[in-house]
Amino acid sequence: MLWAALLLPPAAPEAAGGPLAPQPLPGQPAAAPPPTLDPRLGVATWALQFSPRVALREEAVLMEVEASVRLFGGRRALRDRVVQEGAELGVAAVAWAPNSLAAQALARAGVENGFKRPLEALLDGLPMAVLSAVQPHHETLARLGCRLLGDVRRLPRGGLGRRFDAALLTALDQAYGLRPEAHEWLALPETFHGRLELMSRVEMAPALLFGARRLLLQLCGWLAARHAGVTAFSLHWVHDSMRARDVGPGGQLAIRTAEPTRALEHLCRLLAEHLARLQLPAPVGELRLQADEVHPLEEATASLLPDDDARREVLPLVLERLAARLGPERVLRPVLTADHRLEWMQMWQPAPATRATSARRSAAAVGAAAQAAASLPQPTWVLPQPVRLATRGHRPLYQGLLQLLSGPHRVEGGWWHRLAPSAVAAPIVHPGAHAHPLTTDPAPATAHLQRDYWLAVSEHAGLLWIYQERLASDETAWYLHGVFA
Repeated sequence: MLWAALLLPPAAPEAAGGPLAPQPLPGQPAAAPPPTLDPRLGVATWALQFSPRVALREEAVLMEVEASVRLFGGRRALRDRVVQEGAELGVAAVAWAPNSLAAQALARAGVENGFKRPLEALLDGLPMAVLSAVQPHHETLARLGCRLLGDVRRLPRGGLGRRFDAALLTALDQAYGLRPEAHEWLALPETFHGRLELMSRVEMAPALLFGARRLLLQLCGWLAARHAGVTAFSLHWVHDSMRARDVGPGGQLAIRTAEPTRALEHLCRLLAEHLARLQLPAPVGELRLQADEVHPLEEATASLLPDDDARREVLPLVLERLAARLGPERVLRPVLTADHRLEWMQMWQPAPATRATSARRSAAAVGAAAQAAASLPQPTWVLPQPVRLATRGHRPLYQGLLQLLSGPHRVEGGWWHRLAPSAVAAPIVHPGAHAHPLTTDPAPATAHLQRDYWLAVSEHAGLLWIYQERLASDETAWYLHGVFA
């Protein structure tokens, strides 16, 4: 078995409570006073991504990861990740051993690798104070000449059992692997509510990222354990009690993503863009992180050979960062819609919200509209507004007389599409054409249209996409709507 003991300082200046100890958010009434923050809970939440066998004992978080070694790339890769991310969470020491009690003893002594030598030889050379069961009898054992665990273990077992309690012998046997251990495993919570008390009061919003990163690291571990990703999370902060009277108790910042993700660096960059535009009315002493929307996340298949594309930043992540920096209304992308009217076949939407919006639409309806549109000629360029064409003998003119090649293709509908009068633009009148008197009337309340589209050719302009529209008194008018490449 492969056990890891993550040792936290016994009196940490800052404490982080994970979702195992949820707290009420600012502005919400609390049913009871909040309990004391426990730094182990945040580390335990993060550790659940490596193994479901996670337990707490005294100042240590213990986890058994033998079954997860290959999943995380081997012992060396797993060790490097646990040490690196654990240091960000405030872990003071990490040790590995065949059992949890030996790993905890080695971590207290500052020995990381419990496999480089036989376990008995390693434990015999440790101070006897590294074993908690020795603490009540430390003075007595010291008067007997014991300094190391090996000295205690060499005492006669009969006399040791009669003079001291049975817990000492049980702990010795468990540490040396002679007796099995029993643990109470932590359960993965259904929701995430992380809490962090800052070391000092923070007055600048960008400086909150240092503490928020620790909470995001716990969130990513919780998401990995649930095989899920987050699309919305909120960061709450509590102002210092010595704030001004006109300042509220705290504030919050909501962050949304286009796709479910648990990429730590991307979430930190996204949060940093929002914090850079924020000003705090008072110093902040506490942070709380909450996962608002969580969705299942499809795992990426690992590649046998190095994949260069996997190391590149994908487009949706870049668009989210740009939208956070410039504003969502300034980063747009085209979206296909289920409509056969040329003006409404696509529309521009904020890039980060495009995928979430398109997921709510019916994919079958969009596919049917695209298939119907594919049966008609589609121009390469569509004019922002149709151009009214002049006519000669009921034939349209555009840089000469137009020759109709195919048609008519009837497009009718839009009675359900209601528009404000200012949203409907009047067609542009081409020089030489006369505007119909009815075009000066206010725009209709709906975007209903009835057109006959034709594919026409001009001697100078090439292939054109024009349509004929019926006006009042059985009169018709021709309009240029698109140009083919």
